[in-house]
Amino acid sequence: MILLISDLHLQEERPDITRAFLDLLDGRARHAKALYILGDFFEAWIGDDAMTAFQLSICQALRQLSDSGTAVYLMHGNRDFLIGADFCRAAGCTLLADPSVVELGGEAVLLMHGDTLCTRDVGYMKMRRYLRNPVSLWILRHLPLATRQKLARKLRNESRAQVRAKATDIVDVTPEQVPRVMAAHGVRTLVHGHTHRPAIHKLMVDGEPARRIVLGDWDRHGWTLQVDEQGFALEPFDFAC
Repeated sequence: MILLISDLHLQEERPDITRAFLDLLDGRARHAKALYILGDFFEAWIGDDAMTAFQLSICQALRQLSDSGTAVYLMHGNRDFLIGADFCRAAGCTLLADPSVVELGGEAVLLMHGDTLCTRDVGYMKMRRYLRNPVSLWILRHLPLATRQKLARKLRNESRAQVRAKATDIVDVTPEQVPRVMAAHGVRTLVHGHTHRPAIHKLMVDGEPARRIVLGDWDRHGWTLQVDEQGFALEPFDFAC
């Protein structure tokens, strides 16, 4: 069994989500061969050197899972792209490039966070290119802690305001981009998060049937994609009281 999750947006202000995640680690994930976390794991991450006590507790929980024998893979999201090697080393997880092709259920599957599929959001794509530039990343990681905290708050507030103001189709994936990316990687299954619109979409890629599986965000309930001998199962689950 393999589990995939995305968009938990872990933060101290949502202890219900944190409890649900820790319960997953202590339960189903202990029986999994691997756990894939496809971005926006944390609501915000301003650098490995600025890890809070809360974030450290999550890091230690991942390390316990990794030490138990479950491989842990982590991909950057748009909220936590400053997660670095120090965190991954401490958590016992492997940082995946976005995109990455892995074997799941006996087939090659393309994993992405999903934001790069939203090409109609021109403003966001421009900002993403700027922030992910190696020079920009170096500067961000070396800014004073207080400056990074202030910048993170500003970016989060602007992001929330922009999402509310933009048309629904702008912040969703560009339909034409999906088969283009899948064909470029030679896959018939794509799994991503980011859009907070869980579903399994059927499409055609190079004249062959394909599917796009969208992971759900953790808010009112959690979402997992389980891959086993039965296939791919995208399922919500309620948080324990």
